Formats: sequence, C-alpha cells, structure tokens
Amino acid sequence: MSAVRWTTAVDREMCMGSGMCAGLAPDLYQLEGDVAEPVRPEIAEDERALDAADSCPALAITVRAGARTVGPRR
Repeated sequence: MSAVRWTTAVDREMCMGSGMCAGLAPDLYQLEGDVAEPVRPEIAEDERALDAADSCPALAITVRAGARTVGPRR
C-alpha cells in the first residue's frame, strides 16, 4: 500500500513574493525571481506545507490530497 501523496502549487499570478513559504519550509518552496514555486509538486503529507499555505498573505498556495483541497485551511 502506498503512502498518501499531496500536490502543492503556487498561483504565479497571485503570488506577491513575500517569501513566507520559503522561510517556513525551504525544502518545499523556493523563490524564483519575484514569485515562489514548489521545489517538487508532489510531496509526502507534511504539516509545513499546510502552514505555508495558511501563512501566504496572497493565498497563492494550494495543497491537495487527490482531488480534495487540504490547504489552505479555512
């Protein structure tokens, strides 16, 4: 049985490049120029990905488990 995998994405149009995500989880998010991007789009379940999505001032990060959105938590 395989472990649950999450996908994480950053909406480049919404991202304001604050760097909060890269600061919270530098192995999951990085700044590429003026915007953030995931280091890898598919990750193992990781609470820090949810923390980064919750902390994003532009709400530009989405974390999904299959078709279900798990972050940001609202």
